Amino acid sequence: MRIDVLTLFPEMFEGVFGSSILGKARDKGIASLNTVNFRDFANNKHNTVDDMPYGGGGGMVLKAEPIFGAVEHLLENADRSAEDGLEKRKPRIILMCPQGRTFSQEIAKELSAEDHLIFICGHYEGYDERIREFLVTDELSVGDYVLTGGELPAMVVVDAVVRLLPGTLGNEQSAVTDSFSDGLLEYPHYTRPAEFRGWKVPDALLSGHHAEIEKWRRQQSLERTFQRRPELLKTAELTVKEREWLEKMSMERANPAETRE
Repeated sequence: MRIDVLTLFPEMFEGVFGSSILGKARDKGIASLNTVNFRDFANNKHNTVDDMPYGGGGGMVLKAEPIFGAVEHLLENADRSAEDGLEKRKPRIILMCPQGRTFSQEIAKELSAEDHLIFICGHYEGYDERIREFLVTDELSVGDYVLTGGELPAMVVVDAVVRLLPGTLGNEQSAVTDSFSDGLLEYPHYTRPAEFRGWKVPDALLSGHHAEIEKWRRQQSLERTFQRRPELLKTAELTVKEREWLEKMSMERANPAETRE
């Protein structure tokens, strides 16, 4: 996968792209992680990339010209690579923006199937609307809050996507059992020692019985999701017995006095 990030602050990505899982993925050739300073594509002698909004108002707005110029430069390179058989599809062009779709594990899976992603990180008050209308393919948000720029959200999305690429993680099962991968929160984990300060590892995990371990993990995952993110259960794939168990849990929570009686 090729990932390009348009930013005014490429230095922010140096440590992130060169460290931990992302650094290993780049070293292995699983993903190429590149930054492009779109100030280099400004069409004025002062290299300004923002201007006052038409109609007045506070803040400055990112101009269309440098963003279009930077993306079109990347697309030209992608087209040349396609002629050599290196690119399969047109890249997804992703605008990091509080107004976009809220990023999720499902979207991370969707993007991990792409060959080329281009992220646009904005600053200031906002973007010239023509960037949204005529350039980008997606708008993504990492939550209902506003940051000073799109760099940190882009790092979050890139990390979530790259870790799903085959060969990135040492154990491929890690991504399969992550929270949200099957619609539920992940079950609890334990490691040595079996007892720490009087707190013991659950017997099921020490049994060596794989079916019992899987059963315990599934039940813990359901219970944790029920307690912390019950809204996820509405769309999770559950068996009839699991739904019956959850209904019983809901009734006990709603009527604790009756349950005790």
